[in-house]
Amino acid sequence: MTETIKRPTRTLATGAWADGDRTPLNANEAFKQADDALNVRQRVLEVYAKEGFASIPADDLRGRLRWMGLYTQRKEGIDGGQTATLAPEELDAEFFMMRVRSDGGRLTTDQLRAIGSISTDFGRDTADISDRQNIQLHWIRIEDVPAIWERLEAVGLDSMEACGDAPRVILGSPVAGIAADELIDGTPALEEIKRRFIGSPEFSNLPRKFKTAISGSPALDVVHEINDVSFVGVRHPELGVGFDVWVGGGLSTNPIFAQRLGAFVTLDQVPQVWAGVIGIFRDYGYRRLRNKARLKFLMADWGPAKFRAILQDEYLGFALPDGPAPTEPAGGRRDHVGIHPQRDGKVWVGGAPIAGRVSGSILTALADLAEAYGSYRVRLTPQQKFLILDVAPERAAALAGELAAYDIIVEPSEFRRNVLACTGIEYCKLALTETKARARTVVLELERRRPGFDSPLAIHVNGCPNACARTQLGDIGLKGMVHRREDDELEEVFQVHLGGGLGASPSLARKTRALKVSAEDLPDYIERVTGRYLEQRGAGESFGLWAHRADEEDLR
Repeated sequence: MTETIKRPTRTLATGAWADGDRTPLNANEAFKQADDALNVRQRVLEVYAKEGFASIPADDLRGRLRWMGLYTQRKEGIDGGQTATLAPEELDAEFFMMRVRSDGGRLTTDQLRAIGSISTDFGRDTADISDRQNIQLHWIRIEDVPAIWERLEAVGLDSMEACGDAPRVILGSPVAGIAADELIDGTPALEEIKRRFIGSPEFSNLPRKFKTAISGSPALDVVHEINDVSFVGVRHPELGVGFDVWVGGGLSTNPIFAQRLGAFVTLDQVPQVWAGVIGIFRDYGYRRLRNKARLKFLMADWGPAKFRAILQDEYLGFALPDGPAPTEPAGGRRDHVGIHPQRDGKVWVGGAPIAGRVSGSILTALADLAEAYGSYRVRLTPQQKFLILDVAPERAAALAGELAAYDIIVEPSEFRRNVLACTGIEYCKLALTETKARARTVVLELERRRPGFDSPLAIHVNGCPNACARTQLGDIGLKGMVHRREDDELEEVFQVHLGGGLGASPSLARKTRALKVSAEDLPDYIERVTGRYLEQRGAGESFGLWAHRADEEDLR
């Protein structure tokens, strides 16, 4: 009898640097290894801004320029049916989207005015508040980038690593340091991370993007469940206030919620622990396949116990104490919309533009308006909202009335308050459908049709599967698609996801079999499904809970 020899199973290399082999395993890893992406800034200043768009080689154009906050913009007139079929150079317009870094959504009125003037002078008056607490501009020419950077830097802003395989804009509580109920102000840690690490070669070559959130607000206002690393304010029974650490969250086509390490971190320790977590990602992260390169996949494989052990043993050199989980807020609004007391006796006034769409002219006007009411500080939120801080209580109602003139509503409908939309086909090369204008149409129609709707309803409009507007977390998540009708005309449709949400029991939205709605029919569909919810809901039952228990036919 011949003995069967068991051979070891061969596994494909992950590309992790910790394995000891730094051979690039895909084109992105090759261009990052060939030249640190941070070096592209000097080429913009010395070559590309002088010689124009055509002078930019592909690895800089669609690669390294992202580290400077620049993405090539989608060429006009290309429909969603061609998104995945055309070569990159066929999709590129000779213009860029620019993300301006505003970590924590923190801006002075001088900074807001500078962004507004850049938009009107160089960006055709475009501006969108993103759900990463920054402002995106469009129609930017490479020739104008040095002048734009000069204006930004004059007021303490930049676009450094706002995109790319790098530490992106850090989310922070929009009301850090002023909210009357805040547990701890994470701003010093946020500022120290930015000072020490943003723009540093130490973390400029990561397997993929890296998203951070820091908040000591009991409102849990920085979507900590879906960031690569989050520091969430808690009160330790013996050690006082500090932060609970969450690692490995992310959405896109493989949504995974972050997991708690169970470790308690003081404010002073946050930058060091942050550097340890991102260091693990840099060294152990999977670099072979781009679609498996986010930290969430490493965390899913390791689990929190192993991750914490390696963090402590290899990166910190000391053990972190165990700590409590954050307390779920009662009544859970996370967006800071409305008029709210500050700890100093003043108030902040928070308003909702529809899906973050504003303009350069509006930003300039808002800076002037804030100053007219005695404020020199504004904030952007992870829900695409806008706050003016430091307002005298007796003047808040008047300010709210003036904000409405710019379509920023302080007492918005549930539809307007909770809508999110990504950039969409208007500018994004990955998009299949239009989003911003679609979100506006839906909101205005629903406000007309259901003026008394009284339950939170988050409508998240996404132009592709990448979930930049958090498709899977909306009460109604809409994922853009295209198909050809029987008459061979291309039609924009949305796959519907229902009942997603964060909180004490975060849940991904329910996908209903083959439920797709044409873009034109979205107001009719949402009117219909919200009507069934109103008819069938139990006492205090949210739309999300109802959507998960409802019969499939009632969701159509």
